[in-house]
Amino acid sequence: MPRPRMCRQVKFNPKVTYFKPQGISMRDLEVVELTLEEIEAYRLRHVNKLDQKESAQKMKTSASTYQRILYSAYEKIAEALINGKAIKIN
Repeated sequence: MPRPRMCRQVKFNPKVTYFKPQGISMRDLEVVELTLEEIEAYRLRHVNKLDQKESAQKMKTSASTYQRILYSAYEKIAEALINGKAIKIN
């Protein structure tokens, strides 16, 4: 049985939850879904300019878990930008 998932602190509630490439109909787009944890990790690192340790403390998680969340966000964002997919924030 896996270890129970810890609650992570997310203080960011985005007003916009969907991004799509211009000029492509929604029905023709594939969607990449980002979690609120991934957006929070990305925001802390790139908008607030915090380092990994400070960001992990703000999210109440370990530095290694924070890094995994951040890299997951990087992969999803890159996939959407390079392959012309929509981004949905859950």
